[in-house]
Amino acid sequence: MHNNTEAQHAKFVKLTTQPVGRLVTSLAVPAMVSMLVMGFYNIVDTFFVGQINTQSVAALGIVFSYMSIVQSIAFFFGQGAGNYISRRLGHEDTHNASIMASVGLVTTWLTGAAIAIVGLLFMEPVLRFFGSTATIMPYACDYFTYILLGTPFIMSCFTLNNLMRHQGNAVLSMIGIMSGAVLNVILDPILIFGFNLGVKGAGMATAFSQVVAFTLMLMLSGQRGGVAIRLSQFKPSAQRYRDIAAGGLPSLARQSAMGIAALILNHVAGIYGDSAIASFSVVSRITILANAAMIGYGQGFQPVCGFNYGAGKFDRVRAAFIHSCKVSTIYCTILAIAGWIFAKPLVGLFVASDPEVSRIGAEVLRFQCLAFPLTGYVVMVNMFLQNIRRTVPATIMAMARQGIFLIPAIFIGNLALGFVGVEISQAVADAASFLLAIPLGLHALNSLGKK
Repeated sequence: MHNNTEAQHAKFVKLTTQPVGRLVTSLAVPAMVSMLVMGFYNIVDTFFVGQINTQSVAALGIVFSYMSIVQSIAFFFGQGAGNYISRRLGHEDTHNASIMASVGLVTTWLTGAAIAIVGLLFMEPVLRFFGSTATIMPYACDYFTYILLGTPFIMSCFTLNNLMRHQGNAVLSMIGIMSGAVLNVILDPILIFGFNLGVKGAGMATAFSQVVAFTLMLMLSGQRGGVAIRLSQFKPSAQRYRDIAAGGLPSLARQSAMGIAALILNHVAGIYGDSAIASFSVVSRITILANAAMIGYGQGFQPVCGFNYGAGKFDRVRAAFIHSCKVSTIYCTILAIAGWIFAKPLVGLFVASDPEVSRIGAEVLRFQCLAFPLTGYVVMVNMFLQNIRRTVPATIMAMARQGIFLIPAIFIGNLALGFVGVEISQAVADAASFLLAIPLGLHALNSLGKK
């Protein structure tokens, strides 16, 4: 216990004194690796499933809407508890930080179990709600069954990842996430092709790998100055859930809006056939990977922001935010250029057997690349507002891209321009979100530390 207390104090000193650029980068690298690995094994799932048929790829796109929604709930608890923990550790208050970690994780697991039970009881109506067609339904059911069984562990992994990162333990989180990812990549071809289980094998691989990742991350959570998570410290209270809500609502809004937008996109794209749904499914996996490193860099910024905000060192918060915006914008610009140039071969990696999916997917990807350089600033503003507990503007910003702008853009684009309008809707939403982020970010930056 004494050694861990010393490690916690050393971490406080490090996060509140080291040069912010180097500090953010050192914390961001393992977070970036974690996010890239998670994005990579999403792509691996799509790659292997893409060898089966178009309907199997579309099934992954249908279940992606569900995954976005359960991820939003996990992020609500993980980001909400994590933001509170980083501020408490900024005050060197380990006791309340530890209780909050236990409340956040246990509540996530129980919520995931409840969602899984409801999903298993009403599977086909749920999948129809998420946009499944009759031809996609058998494949979606096979995949969804195992995703539902793994839901408590999938959600708990997201929450644990956030809790560990907000304590500055991104390396330990990375180890847990990578273990699950590597296992998933190994199991995918074995179960899909070796045991001839098809898309059902992809679901099994994902669920089992998340159970393993959760177990390892839980074992690592109390090490290197991290707060211990114990069932005995599960002490829920109305005030603790209010604290979680204050920090977690923006994440809940952002991820829920993503799930709802994906659901609507599936329904509208479904008008144009299974190939259209499969195209958006492939492109969503590619963009997840493209966003992964940028979001990982933002996750390196978050503990620096939280610790220094809690310690009242507002100049360091400003410097870390500006540095992170510059780095993420440069990264997004480089990837946008590469994505535009290599759009067709990138999409073709996953659906080479279906030229129509390749053609549509390349068009969608190129449209998204047009506005991708703007997304780095949008993400950093969202994380900044969330970590300094500007709950209302953070929630508005979180909902902007996926909810406030994307959902209307899908419907208006479809009515005005047909399928091309649907294809450009995500780029339109990115541009509108950037215009909203400018005044919200500048106002928060200029008023930081003022009453």
